[in-house]
Amino acid sequence: MRFLDDPPHFLFFTGKGGVGKTSVACATAVALAEQGRRVLLVSTDPASNVAQVLGVTIGNTITAIPEVPGLDALEIDPEEAAEAYRERIVGPVRGLLPEKEIASITEQLSGSCTTEVASFNEFTALLAEPTGPGGYEHVVFDTAPTGHTVRLLQLPGSWTDFLEAGKGDASCLGPLAGLEKQRSTYADAVSALKDPHRTRLVLVARAQSSSLAEIDRTNLELGQIGIHATHVIVNGVLPTEAGDEDLARAVRAREAAALDAIPMGVAALPRDVIELRPSNMLGLSALRSLLVPSPSAREGVGHDLWDTLDTSSLPDTLGTLVGEIEQDEHGLVLCMGKGGVGKTTVAAAIAVALAGRGHAVHLTTTDPAAHLQETLDGTVEGLRVSRIDPVQATADYRARVMASKGATLDDAGRANLAEDLLSPCTEEVAVFQQFSKAVHESRREFVVVDTAPTGHTLLLLDAAGSYHRDVVRQMGETARLTTPLMRLQDPRQTKVVLVTLAEPTPVAEAKGLQEDLARAGIHPWAWVVNGSILAARPESPFLRTRALGEAEQIGVVQGLSDRAAVVPLLAREPIGEQRLAALVEGGVAEPVG
Repeated sequence: MRFLDDPPHFLFFTGKGGVGKTSVACATAVALAEQGRRVLLVSTDPASNVAQVLGVTIGNTITAIPEVPGLDALEIDPEEAAEAYRERIVGPVRGLLPEKEIASITEQLSGSCTTEVASFNEFTALLAEPTGPGGYEHVVFDTAPTGHTVRLLQLPGSWTDFLEAGKGDASCLGPLAGLEKQRSTYADAVSALKDPHRTRLVLVARAQSSSLAEIDRTNLELGQIGIHATHVIVNGVLPTEAGDEDLARAVRAREAAALDAIPMGVAALPRDVIELRPSNMLGLSALRSLLVPSPSAREGVGHDLWDTLDTSSLPDTLGTLVGEIEQDEHGLVLCMGKGGVGKTTVAAAIAVALAGRGHAVHLTTTDPAAHLQETLDGTVEGLRVSRIDPVQATADYRARVMASKGATLDDAGRANLAEDLLSPCTEEVAVFQQFSKAVHESRREFVVVDTAPTGHTLLLLDAAGSYHRDVVRQMGETARLTTPLMRLQDPRQTKVVLVTLAEPTPVAEAKGLQEDLARAGIHPWAWVVNGSILAARPESPFLRTRALGEAEQIGVVQGLSDRAAVVPLLAREPIGEQRLAALVEGGVAEPVG
């Protein structure tokens, strides 16, 4: 593997969610450790699954992997980091200040801003040590889905600039109190990220046009802040061992076409290809095999085992869910899940189906990497499409606040307000306000939201919860009001659809999201299992082995959900109105022509 040639101290793996960054990062860490090197594997993903892949319980402290001498692992849990961060600031003054002031400080440190700052502190501390933490020869980062990764890697520069400019407003004063004590740490972290002799940034993608376009966007975005990718891994490419049936040939042709059209921005980078394995990458044995040539898998699964498989218990089609949704004649549909599971496709298919049945539909996205236009491939009658652009929303919000609140301030006050609005927290507020508008529109029409990857979605809901608490606190518990969170909590007004893949990690992460939603008083209305090989009823031993691995996970989904639907893996990508409509009505794999 070219990306492993003469590896530097830090290795980052980044790409769209679901491309296999965790598996590749874990396999890399294991491979380096088994060469006799001391290695630290770090997850900075809010929905980390490193422990699941390695089969070892890992927490927010460095943990040795017993079966791999020299390998330690660490998961930076945002919530745990935030709690510890709050305690470091509040602890010293607890008992010295009145309870009311302690409560005020704690409230100040309870937003998504503090969570980001706390995670950031953990992240930068690992990068800022000149020789690395604990004498490790390599530190391997399993980073979050692309949108979150870009934001995470931008944080060192943006926070350094912000601290140089000033402290910001009172809402960020608490978190910044902790940050300001380590000003040099952030500059050192930025320096490490920008130094190719110390850091290798590997872009991970699937052989799919949207995934390859995503790493190109990431490469451009990181390049703008002086961080340059050095290698590309195309993971999960269907091998010849998968057979010659129509589905396999169509998928291979689609992958080959995507690789032939790889964006110029990343085409010149050194590239490695990792073939899809018949089984999921869980456990050390599987990880050790990932970075070596794929063995023959033609033997696959026995016919007796496949013949006894009962496919009659598979969930309904997406069309069944759309039929239930349209009975309400209006409402909000939120498609949630880990990045890369197909939320964009499912949201677009639901919206196209509703519009095709004569309903007014607004399809929108809060995903920073928005792929809706690519998926729709044109306009659809009765369907209005929009995107909540975080950059534009933030600029509009700043301008609006300066024009309103700033109108009555003197020059010094306006300067202070402008500095306040430079806080990275401002984006969260701005995006939430835009989201609230879409929520209210659902009283008159169908609004289908293609939400951001899991980490961003949770931050968005946290902002909604903060808004709810603020309104109740200001108006009193008995006040008659309907906040956006209340609308999200009402199943008569909002249908939350969790989208996942029939694989252990995406299902486990969707389950975690369902639990987080429950804490916010929101219960998912349905689950959708997307891209199912089992539902496509394959013929080759290789694909049947993959399909049998899905059966258990589909059963888990059915046990977790009130209702579920399954969308088969298709021979053609569901792009455009006709294919999206077919996806809803059954999604039968198209013949290869």
